[in-house]
Amino acid sequence: MSAAGSGEPLGPPRSFAKRVLVTGGAGFIASHVIVSLVEDYPNYMIINLDKLDYCASLKNLETISNKQNYKFIQGDICDSHFVKLLFETEKIDIVLHFAAQTHVDLSFVRAFEFTYVNVYGTHVLVSAAHEAKVEKFIYVSTDEVYGGSLDKEFDESSPKQPTNPYASSKAAAECFVQSYWERYKFPVVITRSSNVYGPHQYPEKVIPKFISLLQHNRKCCIHGSGLQTRNFLYATDVVEAFLTVLKKGKPGEIYNIGTNFEMSVLQLAKELIQLIKETNSESEMENWVDYVNDRPTNDMRYPMKSEKIHGLGWRPKVPWEEGIKKTIEWYRENFHNWKNVEKALEPFPVQPSFV
Repeated sequence: MSAAGSGEPLGPPRSFAKRVLVTGGAGFIASHVIVSLVEDYPNYMIINLDKLDYCASLKNLETISNKQNYKFIQGDICDSHFVKLLFETEKIDIVLHFAAQTHVDLSFVRAFEFTYVNVYGTHVLVSAAHEAKVEKFIYVSTDEVYGGSLDKEFDESSPKQPTNPYASSKAAAECFVQSYWERYKFPVVITRSSNVYGPHQYPEKVIPKFISLLQHNRKCCIHGSGLQTRNFLYATDVVEAFLTVLKKGKPGEIYNIGTNFEMSVLQLAKELIQLIKETNSESEMENWVDYVNDRPTNDMRYPMKSEKIHGLGWRPKVPWEEGIKKTIEWYRENFHNWKNVEKALEPFPVQPSFV
């Protein structure tokens, strides 16, 4: 087990009101959550656990890396002995579990790896947290566990019908987490959010990938027709949602974190072309689009109802126009935050297989 960040020794050095473990904290969403927690809760010790996979970067956390209430520990949630020692040593009160393999395209060719990390790793973590008598365990899931729908909006009681290996692994992990509530009344909370965008996201996902391709004078690669729509939430909005669940979320409950803002992948590409290449010409826009074979399955929509978390006081605030301009600007300056990031811009060879 290795610790870094503030340079403090392993283990609790002094008293904090709460000790919060954030897994996958060098990744996209979790890094935003950690920065907010460290800055807004100086009486909380925030412990970032990350194995530093290809899509993680400690540069996401440079602004708080020397804070006294922040610590980075490199390690793997799939290492049960390491995780057990971590809970024994760090005296964790709260867990926010973000660590996962998340790229849908990649899940079709590395399905077993997704199952191992997302299901087995989550089981290792929730088991250790239960043994350590953690007071709250928040599992970060996805709207994709519902499968697609053209008209019906999903609420938290809707059945899980995942259609790709990534979503299947997240749905299975949910079942393990929920079982600890059903069997032990261990205080777990599950969240399912829409697509999140903003600074710090590795450019394998659609928005940063399109931005980065266009900024490198390359075409946007669109799966199939591009008519699939997605709901997009800006990073700071989803951070506020997680902080709301942290403070007010009830044990045993599931919360959708959704937005009514919806856009097709093709329209997304056109808007980014207009903003980055400064053109409104349809014919010129087509010059920046490259249609490629669709995924084996590609859900058309993920419409969700989010009234439950609205009841806790959260709603999205950042308009698309504001969020996307901030995101584009960030990638102009920070594209090389990750190792070998150029590989993310290559077309991904999706194979029609769950194995």
